[in-house]
Order: sequence, then C-alpha cells, then structure tokens
Amino acid sequence: MASRSFELESVDRIAAAAVGEPGSRQFYLLARDGKEEMTLACEKFHIQGLLTRARQLLEAQELPDAKLTPGPGKAPLDVGEPDWSIGELGLGYHESKRRFVVVARELEKEGEDPATARLWVTPEQVRTFTAQAETVLAGGRPTCNYCGLPIDPSGHPCPAANGSRPIF
Repeated sequence: MASRSFELESVDRIAAAAVGEPGSRQFYLLARDGKEEMTLACEKFHIQGLLTRARQLLEAQELPDAKLTPGPGKAPLDVGEPDWSIGELGLGYHESKRRFVVVARELEKEGEDPATARLWVTPEQVRTFTAQAETVLAGGRPTCNYCGLPIDPSGHPCPAANGSRPIF
C-alpha cells in the first residue's frame, strides 16, 4: 500500500522531536495544518541539514530578524506513529508567496512510488523551528573537546589522545 502524501499550505506548527536515549534516539519531523497532523521519521543528519539550509536562506533573503517569543497557548505536537520515513529533505524559499517550503520525499520502497510532503511555512516559523530543533539536537550525547566525536556513557576512546584519527 502506498504511503500518504502531504500538501500543507498553511502550517500552524512545525517541530523536530527525538525519542529515546542519547546515542540511540529516533528523530522526527512534525507538522500541523489545522486538524491535519504529520509525523515523519528521519535521521539526525536530516534535521541538521534542514537547520543549516534554513540559516543560509534566512541570511540570503535578508529577512528582518523577528524576536523569537513563544506563542501563547501553543500545545506541543505529539510524536505519533510515523506516517513514513524521510529519504530526502530540502528547503527552499518562494519569493512571490514570501514563504519557505520544506520538501520531503519518502525513503524509497521497491515497487512503490515514494510519498512526498510539502510544508509551507513563514519566515517566523522557520526561525522558531531552528531554535526549537537546536534544543532537540543539543539533548544528545556530549561531544569530546579534543576530537569532536560523541562521548558514550560507557566512555570514549578519543583518537586525539594518541594522535590517531578515526577510521571511517
């Protein structure tokens, strides 16, 4: 059965979420448009890439910097059962609409057409999302001051301690 595609023209909320213990967390991209909610499973690098692109586009568009203040009475988005898993994720800016568009494409399954999601968000929502997603990402494992790799609760064999670099 093919997954459901989403076209959310007027997103009320967009957020990132992580569930689980640092080092083995599952990440999600969440959005709501009125009563329609979407939960997409993704990898940490998808959220990191979205944040990087959001910063680039906000700077490139020279949009006025708004104060980030939480809206009154905004209930958090619930992480439900994921509608599907993200394979590709991108962000663009539509000048005539003066909105950003988040485009996600489902991780391909053999014999099925991948579902897509397009989320239209305002510059203010993108700024709020970046601040919220940074908080989610910061909740992971601490990084080593010497090599930059994550430190597990069981310890960290730091390659900088003996002059070696990690083998990838």
